Amino acid sequence: MAITLSLIFGAIIGVLLGLLGGGGSILAVPVLVYALGLDVAQAIPISLIVIAIASAVGALPKVRAHRVQWRLAGIFAAAGIPATILGTAVGKHLPQHALMLGFAVVMVAAGVRMLRDNGDTGTACTVGNAGINWRRCAPRSIPAGLVVGFLTGLFGVGGGFLIIPSLVLMLGVEMPIAVGTSLLIVTVNSAAAVFSHLHGVRIDWGITNAFVGTAIVGSLIAGNVGSTVDTSRLQHWFAYLVFAVAGYVLVDTLVLH
Repeated sequence: MAITLSLIFGAIIGVLLGLLGGGGSILAVPVLVYALGLDVAQAIPISLIVIAIASAVGALPKVRAHRVQWRLAGIFAAAGIPATILGTAVGKHLPQHALMLGFAVVMVAAGVRMLRDNGDTGTACTVGNAGINWRRCAPRSIPAGLVVGFLTGLFGVGGGFLIIPSLVLMLGVEMPIAVGTSLLIVTVNSAAAVFSHLHGVRIDWGITNAFVGTAIVGSLIAGNVGSTVDTSRLQHWFAYLVFAVAGYVLVDTLVLH
């Protein structure tokens, strides 16, 4: 039963990663904890492995289509990797109920961000047709990279729900480029967090492999058809699902335990 659920939810998360460039991964930890019965210390590294591999595979079509801003991805990753290690260290000293409460708050923030996304593009780092003004862009990118990296290490989330609006609204990157760039950033941060979390944790490789396998397939399919799909409505419905899951996490943590 656990393997079957892993296959189903892995496919869902992979599709959402491929279509939205992030966000879908925020369901991985609740699925592993509540549907598959793992504790949060086991769930976070498995979530990170799934996110890292699925994001890398989902990024491939974007790279081939030249829909990636490599320098921005590098800035985010350079800031995010040390923050990821810090987030991992902090998380290891927190009890499970505190982590799950924090995770529910992050889910609510992610849902609000998805609902507020109206497709506008900012101009903070762009100068007409001359491209990106790196003098203005780098100082805005580094704090966002730090926050995303810390959340990745602490909660095992990819952070795409923060990366996408940062790239689009703060930095003026067009959405197709932002999705590909986000997937690269999520891949690097998640891979760094995996190594930080593995010490002393037993990984259920049966569940992990099932999750990863269908997540890869879902991410590849979604990545190839994403440019033909209007994702705005999907993103709004997904936000409502995230609110529902966050509500369940809060009730379970505060009332049932």
